[in-house]
Amino acid sequence: MNIVMTLEMAAECHPDRIGVTCGEQSLGYAALLQAARRAAGHIHASGCAHVGLLDVNSLAAPVALYGAAYAGVPFVPLNYRLTPAEIGALLARIAPAWLVADRQLLANVEVPAGVRVVARDEFLALAGQGEALDAQADPSSIAVQLFTSGTTGAPKAAVLRHENLMSYILGTVEFAAAGEDEATLVAVPPYHIAGISAVLSSTYAARRMVQLPNFDGQAWLELCRREGVTNAFVVPTMLARVIEYIDTTGAAAELPTLRALAYGGGKMPAQVIERAMQLWPHVDFTNAYGLTETSSTIALLDPDEHRTGFGAQDPLVRKRLHSVGKPIGSVEIAIRDAEGRSVPAGEAGDVFVRGPQVSGEYLGVGNLRDDDGWFPTRDRGYIDEYGFLYLDGRADDVIVRGGENISPGEVEEVLRLHPAVADVAVVAVHDEQWGEAVGAVVVARPGTSVQPAELQDWVRQRLRSSRVPAQVRFRTDLPHNEMGKILRRVLRDEFAAG
Repeated sequence: MNIVMTLEMAAECHPDRIGVTCGEQSLGYAALLQAARRAAGHIHASGCAHVGLLDVNSLAAPVALYGAAYAGVPFVPLNYRLTPAEIGALLARIAPAWLVADRQLLANVEVPAGVRVVARDEFLALAGQGEALDAQADPSSIAVQLFTSGTTGAPKAAVLRHENLMSYILGTVEFAAAGEDEATLVAVPPYHIAGISAVLSSTYAARRMVQLPNFDGQAWLELCRREGVTNAFVVPTMLARVIEYIDTTGAAAELPTLRALAYGGGKMPAQVIERAMQLWPHVDFTNAYGLTETSSTIALLDPDEHRTGFGAQDPLVRKRLHSVGKPIGSVEIAIRDAEGRSVPAGEAGDVFVRGPQVSGEYLGVGNLRDDDGWFPTRDRGYIDEYGFLYLDGRADDVIVRGGENISPGEVEEVLRLHPAVADVAVVAVHDEQWGEAVGAVVVARPGTSVQPAELQDWVRQRLRSSRVPAQVRFRTDLPHNEMGKILRRVLRDEFAAG
């Protein structure tokens, strides 16, 4: 099935219901469908091979996504936070292409030949006129192409086919389940898989999308109240900034309409989610773990488990609050050792996943799934005896000390138990004798004081001596990217610099 089915069904069921709102502009579902089909007519006539998007959240994002699908070409949203040279290099890789863009974000970008730039307002105007096009794409064709962050080497182009995305939507969303009063706040940028899934899942549920172009804590709170937002998704840094704004300014925290808040995209600090549950006890919190290559969520920690973990006295039950929950119904997750063998419950290894929503495919590289359909996520973790998945970090982040593999998450988990530790990141540091050793960067809780030796002794009492940090440094906060992932390479570089 083509992803346009989500829009066609919503438009047929609720044609006059508002589908998307951004500022003072709105489109009903029938109007969104017509705009996408007319945009597709222009896209198809141009002969382009891709539809790119270089823009913040706006009405143009869902119109371009569905318009590309109707035209039968991949939708390629680009990270506008990249440098001009990096953006230019990605544009060259998708030419010939239409690029729907905020022209300010194109400043200093050398647009390559074969890329037609269509300003956001021009694109929306074109989508209001011309011949409407019927769907061209078959289920096995590419719907969305997302470039990886490319921390090393050129970014890889992950591809998601219509059948992958529709498998995720049909397996997790009930059609037209949203009430007329429901609205979801889309704050994650459109180049992130969560931004794509927000459009598709909201449309299929017939839930109004409220677009937040540029995130900050105050704007998020104010938009939630003004638009009567009932559902939202955030990455950890977003939630931390909302809470920081409330706690530092004394701003009102009330969100009377908010019913459900999902989060993912990185490890959520314990103090952040616990503070959020204190502020909004009426809200259903969900931890959603997924990857670009899996079409979004593959495991969930549901609201009931959040409340059970938050209120538990038993440390083993409370610990579940910091898991990513259990696999969703259509997905299988397995933990394997370095030789590819499954490991018993409680033993850490590499996380593998399979299911119809899993693409695991990159342009120019091919499909990374094995013959049985298993995809290596490159995450490390373990599944406990009750089926809860705990993540230990990326496989690439493993510290190799004298031939012994050490998971950063194992050491971080112990350090977070210290009463003076608000947050921590563990990385590999150079060691003359062992090759690599454990380095810990600690954010202390306000009003506390702790010395490196005390933290080293704390770990020594709970883990093997090889896990004890050889170096401990302090920061006021940890460096994150815009999606909430810790920038470990920044910390490694700081250690290397002395």
